[in-house]
Amino acid sequence: MEQIQARLSNWLKGGEGSESDGKFGTFPGVFTPTVLTILGAIMYLRLGQVVGNTGLLGAILIILLAHVITVSTGLAVSSVVTNTRVGAGGAFAIISQSLGLEVGGSVGIPLFIAQGISVALYVLAFAEAWLAIFSNHSMFLVSVITFAIVFGIAYVSAQFAARIQYLILGIVSFSLFSVLLASFPVAGRAGLTETAVLWGPFTEWSFWEAFAIFFPAVTGIMVGISLSGSLKDPRRSIPLGTMSAIGLTLVVYLLLAYWLAHAAPADELRRNSTVMVDQAFWGWAILAGMLGATFSSALGSLVAAPRVMQALALHSILPLSEILAQETDQGEPRPALYATSAIGLITLLIALASGGLNAVASIITMFFLITYGMLNLVVLIEQMLSTVSFRPTFRVPRIVPFTGLVGCVFVMLLINPVFSLVAMVVVVLVYGYLLRRNLEYLPSDVRSGMFLSLAEWATTRVSRLPPAVKRTWKPSVLAPIEQTQELTGSYRFLRALAAPQGAIHALGIYPEGDDSGLRGLADLTDSFADEGIFARTTLLEESDLVNGVRSATQILRNTFFRPNLLFLNLREESNLDILQQLVDKTAAYNMGIVLLARHPVRALGRQHLVNVWISHRGDDWQIDLRWSNSDLALLLAYQLTKNWSGKINLCMAVASEDELSVANEFLHELIDLARLPKNSGVTVVQAPFADALHQVPRADLAIFGLPNPAQLTFCQEIVAAVDGSCLFVRDSGEESALA
Repeated sequence: MEQIQARLSNWLKGGEGSESDGKFGTFPGVFTPTVLTILGAIMYLRLGQVVGNTGLLGAILIILLAHVITVSTGLAVSSVVTNTRVGAGGAFAIISQSLGLEVGGSVGIPLFIAQGISVALYVLAFAEAWLAIFSNHSMFLVSVITFAIVFGIAYVSAQFAARIQYLILGIVSFSLFSVLLASFPVAGRAGLTETAVLWGPFTEWSFWEAFAIFFPAVTGIMVGISLSGSLKDPRRSIPLGTMSAIGLTLVVYLLLAYWLAHAAPADELRRNSTVMVDQAFWGWAILAGMLGATFSSALGSLVAAPRVMQALALHSILPLSEILAQETDQGEPRPALYATSAIGLITLLIALASGGLNAVASIITMFFLITYGMLNLVVLIEQMLSTVSFRPTFRVPRIVPFTGLVGCVFVMLLINPVFSLVAMVVVVLVYGYLLRRNLEYLPSDVRSGMFLSLAEWATTRVSRLPPAVKRTWKPSVLAPIEQTQELTGSYRFLRALAAPQGAIHALGIYPEGDDSGLRGLADLTDSFADEGIFARTTLLEESDLVNGVRSATQILRNTFFRPNLLFLNLREESNLDILQQLVDKTAAYNMGIVLLARHPVRALGRQHLVNVWISHRGDDWQIDLRWSNSDLALLLAYQLTKNWSGKINLCMAVASEDELSVANEFLHELIDLARLPKNSGVTVVQAPFADALHQVPRADLAIFGLPNPAQLTFCQEIVAAVDGSCLFVRDSGEESALA
């Protein structure tokens, strides 16, 4: 017997140890505040009207449907908290640990504000119940005094608030006992004599309107979850306390619906919101229960909200985070309590002055539903990723979080589509703000794993489809370098070549044991990434540049996101033998060649005009770019001028005057078929190619086709003749400017 008493006492205190360490156990930290929030004003004032309007079966159906969402969310939360160490902040901590601080904060900030405003709502509900007993009292004074008492209790400590809630739980339990006692024919009472109406007339509300009125009653599980940072063992307390509270309150609501249907006629239930006061054995017990429940809800919100605010501040999400993150030696977040109380008091004073709190109450419900939905989404994502790290000791089928997620969205749209949209817009705006803050990255963040799994799924699906590389081509550049400064000098050109959807793979090749020439390479590729370009660095220990590039190309050729362009620099001091080998060997790997010869003085000039030289083969003048090796030239010209806000000029040299008009028409048709910008120009010159180089408008960059096999000495001659920067390109066969 003593062991049983000891275990019961230990459970009531909160598990192992005592409350002196500032931590709660299951009963005071989760079960009690959750039960008292769910068994609130709606149970006392609205459940009877729901039963009278929808009938007993309709009310039972509404209660069960509402609990489907709550039970699903409770099970989902129970699953995820048994897989990770839940920190302070409850739902914010759970969401942040999986989807990042931006998503967690976008839900946590509105949730905290909603909980802060809820304090005012519950205080007003308490004042209305008080005035039902003492009608001559001042609404303003009762509200302000009640708020002050709630603040005083929360200020002393959360442990003191928990002890007060024990008393309130006893009052609510006694009020329910008064209901139970009225069920029997004792003390001159008739007991339950009415015949229940199974399906109501729906004269006041439709079924879904009644559902919307009842549903806020079951949104109280956030109070217990929000105390996660103040729990001894949140991994155990949250699942046990939340699910036991949901189970108990479900039974209470079902039994109360049965009792109300048999305690009073349906028309009285619809007409009289205080029918429980009239029909209970002791009416004053119901009034005391109403006062206790609303007071406890206000107290629970004022205890929970500062802890969510403090958790947000610990990650520097809020303004003045350094102050709001502070706490006393006993673990009480006093600055956050002051801020939360200010929000609640201001809301209360506005409501007392204007009475316009109903709209705010609806938006608050939406924020709670968004939080429920995000919690279900977190579990659903974790389950779908099937990572080894997600191995909760309490597992639930995927249908559970999916049902909770769909149910939350459905109920939001059902209750009020306008307020649903407003709440979603607020969350999106907060997310956008936090995204620009560049918050820290949590190690438990699964977003990268989520996108990786999505990429793996897409890769598998794509591998089963016929290839469509010409329609989906985009530049993916492999840039082999031996010195970081080589990439530094080509940075702006590569950025224009790859942005916004291309990729850059920097291949650093160094001799054995000496990578000093590649210092800072990773920082340089990070700069590409900062500008939204996918960029990666790979270091390869190889004394021979040609062998290093060949090895890397062979390895990468069978990867899914393989490079499709080899970028090289052609300089006066370049080793033509090495370049020749690189160009010739790359032809076997289906990679295009991009050979940049930069003018030593003018470089890329104004980065505006690009001359693309088109050669023509055949007498019929039919557009077939495969013969002229011009697909890649046109695509890169388009890419560069788009990023430079420049202009393309198509150039051609013809042998006779008769070909001038035909060539001019040919190039204009090519502009149309290749969908080049409308400001693209055409220049046709009747002269040998070498002479024509001097007769076209001077450009910032001239693009030429690179034959196979390449003639690099001829390329150098062209560079000298143009006296400007040149780009020599060779198609891989996977590009098409006409696709």
